[in-house]
Amino acid sequence: MDRVQPSGENYANPRTCFFHVLFKAAALAFYVLSALFVSSFVIIFVVTVFLAALDFWVVKNVSGRILVGLRWWNEIDEQGESVWKFQCLDQESLARMNKKDSWLFWWTLYLTAVSWIFLGVFSLIRFQADYLLVVGVCLSLSIANIVGFTKCRKDAKKQIQQFATKTIASQFTSSLQSAFSVV
Repeated sequence: MDRVQPSGENYANPRTCFFHVLFKAAALAFYVLSALFVSSFVIIFVVTVFLAALDFWVVKNVSGRILVGLRWWNEIDEQGESVWKFQCLDQESLARMNKKDSWLFWWTLYLTAVSWIFLGVFSLIRFQADYLLVVGVCLSLSIANIVGFTKCRKDAKKQIQQFATKTIASQFTSSLQSAFSVV
């Protein structure tokens, strides 16, 4: 017998969710387990930072767009100022986003940063400044995504509120115009 589950109970994009978590887990796992198998700090640094950079790219360019409908980037304008650019899906598309996908996206984004902070404190306690450098690079990539997507989410909410206000105002004025045209 074929059981059909409601669409709200499953992830809408399981492959994207998998890769969203994969590079985060790979970077953290390699960093933690590498001391057992690898004696070269250079290899640990390069592989861990490479995995964290892959995670940064996947989150910023793929999973952010698919799982939460947000995209951000930073440009330098003619005056040399840093300008944040945000893109989000329209209100109707955002409303249809899968809640589990969104939940996974945000929680893993924050938990990864917390994990890197914990590992940084552990490196400080063990007086390993070189490993603190690895944690610092990985933490900055993680925080860059947190800041970018948080700003993007706030910008998206502001755009939705502006759209709703304009829609309500136009409905109100059209109702008033039709009421006065009848009189």
